[in-house]
Amino acid sequence: MKIAQIGEAILRQPARKINPDEFNRNELQDFSEALLNTMLEANGIGIAAPQVFDPRAMMFIASRPNVRYPNAPQMEPLLLINPLIVAQDNDLVWEWEGCLSVPGLRGKIARPDWVEVHYQNLQGDKLHQRFEGFVARIFLHEFDHLIGLTWLDHIVDGKHIMANEVWAQALEQGLL
Repeated sequence: MKIAQIGEAILRQPARKINPDEFNRNELQDFSEALLNTMLEANGIGIAAPQVFDPRAMMFIASRPNVRYPNAPQMEPLLLINPLIVAQDNDLVWEWEGCLSVPGLRGKIARPDWVEVHYQNLQGDKLHQRFEGFVARIFLHEFDHLIGLTWLDHIVDGKHIMANEVWAQALEQGLL
């Protein structure tokens, strides 16, 4: 699937909730598999349906160590449908983020260190989970895509944006 790039209208539109009659259908299962494969092929750690031009409120989060995030915790990809934030940390943590829809750039933004969410699975079961640290950041990043935002909307200072190559060099040199 093609990944939407910054400037495309779908990235600014709130996602629509998946209705009860859409659960337990092959189409939803097939789409979720294609969404996961798109994320993995792009070497992402999260993806939301609007990023592939689908307006539904669903996302994957899939933390794992990689070149950009060597200390990321390992987790199995988790599909969240109709996620809703029910509580979050008042303390904010500043970290660098990138995005499949904002290629070539990274931004340093503040996000809560933990978040509690309600969501549904492919069968429509209602689930509750708390995410902490890096996994909370991934969730919040992808949740932004469901409400028509990107990390760029959280930038408070132009000095908090870097080209990926510059960021990688600064990280390698221990400057970040």
